[in-house]
Amino acid sequence: MIKISIITATLNSASTLRDTFDSILRQNYTNYELIVKDGGSTDATLEICQEYETRFKGRMRVISDKDTGIYDAMNKGISAASGDIVGLLNSDDFYTADDILHTVVENFNQHPDIDALYADIHYVKDSDITRTTRYYSSRLFRRSWMRMGFMPAHPSFYCRKTTYEKFKLGELSQCDALGNPYKIFFNPSYKVAGDFENLLRMIFNGRIKTHYISRDFVTMRTSGASSSGLISHKNIHREQLRAFKENGVYSNHFLIMLRYVYKIAEKSWSKIRL
Repeated sequence: MIKISIITATLNSASTLRDTFDSILRQNYTNYELIVKDGGSTDATLEICQEYETRFKGRMRVISDKDTGIYDAMNKGISAASGDIVGLLNSDDFYTADDILHTVVENFNQHPDIDALYADIHYVKDSDITRTTRYYSSRLFRRSWMRMGFMPAHPSFYCRKTTYEKFKLGELSQCDALGNPYKIFFNPSYKVAGDFENLLRMIFNGRIKTHYISRDFVTMRTSGASSSGLISHKNIHREQLRAFKENGVYSNHFLIMLRYVYKIAEKSWSKIRL
């Protein structure tokens, strides 16, 4: 049976973490491990982890030490993963349905030649998680679109551990505060677009084989680091240009701006859909 490693990075996540954990516990596929990479929370996050530990029946592992940011936390989590497939579920997000992990495994079994798969997600208001504000579909994504800053919905992205290993930034490998070595899959010097740089390296340059699933995998609150505010969009734009340069991929300001034309159309479509 395929084992899935779910990586959840936390930092003072007490207000939302129970929703994340409950959605994992409701999954009807149980051959998984949950690795919680905590960055040194000072609220009740670690107490909630302890509260839920027995309910996961040995499938939860908590690693707590200071991180330099969310991508540093993801690197430590993926390095500790023992599963065949790795997925990232943020501490303020949760699975939209109870059969998401089953769907992931089913599709990897049906398409044994793929390196990764992805699906759709939707955003909700922090104050009312029943109110959808945007539906992010990966249906139209194509590798060539990455020149315009497009990427699949990253919270829906599930990738073989061996593929992460193949495309790691090995020269940056280091040790955590406890002296445990970990590898660099996401460049930790990025603040908001490290996921884009990682996918650009794997999907665009590495040409890994991917598969799209027409399902809504994850419900996301709109308070994420890369999902709100003009400053956030400027930072994403700047870091995407950096990612193109570092990976030898041609793009420019105009091509990236085309993405916003699509986003306006996507929001209009979302309102019709909902």
